[in-house]
Amino acid sequence: MALLRLYVKEATNSRFLLQSISIRSISTVNNNPPPPRRRTTTEFDNLIYEAGNSGDFEAVRRLLNTRVVNACFNTTATFKFLTNTASYASSLEDLRRVLPQTDAGYTRKHAYETLIARLCKLGRIDDALVLIDDMAVGRFGLSSCSFHPILNALTKKSRIEEAWRVVEVMRSHAVPMDVTAYNYFLTSHCYDGDVAEAGEVLRKMEGEGMVGDTRTYDALVLGACKSGKVEAAMAILRRMEEEGLPVLYATHAHVIGEMVECGYYAQGVEFVMAYAGKDQRLDEESMGSLASKLLKRKRFKEAKLVLKEMSVRGLRMGTALREFYEKQCD
Repeated sequence: MALLRLYVKEATNSRFLLQSISIRSISTVNNNPPPPRRRTTTEFDNLIYEAGNSGDFEAVRRLLNTRVVNACFNTTATFKFLTNTASYASSLEDLRRVLPQTDAGYTRKHAYETLIARLCKLGRIDDALVLIDDMAVGRFGLSSCSFHPILNALTKKSRIEEAWRVVEVMRSHAVPMDVTAYNYFLTSHCYDGDVAEAGEVLRKMEGEGMVGDTRTYDALVLGACKSGKVEAAMAILRRMEEEGLPVLYATHAHVIGEMVECGYYAQGVEFVMAYAGKDQRLDEESMGSLASKLLKRKRFKEAKLVLKEMSVRGLRMGTALREFYEKQCD
């Protein structure tokens, strides 16, 4: 009995000890709450949208500063509150007032460039150029990147003369052209199949000692395809590979599309097979695109070959391709 009373007493003491430890542990946790969760990029965009919509541009300025400190950089949605409505003019003036007060350096420069991109999306090229002048006067890091959205917007609409005038503005501010800027012109001419003008852009690039990048070659392949010169497109593609440049999925798509358009169905199949196994995503994009185009032209024999290859390699198929394969190829 004495032994039993001793055991009960020790067990009771142990329970009190455990309870004491638990209470202290809970107390410690409560006294040291976890740090607040950091906001996401989307949350910052939404907060700026609300502040801009309500006319609180001081809050917009603070949020532009805070988001960069938190590694949440600006996006195409950052200034989405700015629209082609009655409030546009006043909102833009308020932004021009507060942007110079944002943190100097990257924060300020990127805020300006993000706003310039927004203005270009709204078709407000003249206002975008006003911001360019603001950056130049304030010495806020004006560079070729600042002009990219403007050149992109103009060349996409084939407003080439206006785009070259913007280049003159760049030069007036001692901002040099770069490969990306030239690529906008090149892509526009190549999309229109204007080989002569594309060649002139290339000569200007080479005259300034620039070397083409992946986008440059993609534009040249597009231009060759638009001109119906599949062999030339293939030669450019081979040159890219020889120079070790990564090839865009879109570049392969240009070639595939033109081969089908010209009726080179077997060659199209050979083309995608030649690249098979190097990049799964490329295989899915190229083979899927080719199979879809072949089916539309009722080239079922070639389409079956491509789909069987996709099945063997375990590649993802779209719904229509999967249904055709299960009915015709199994």
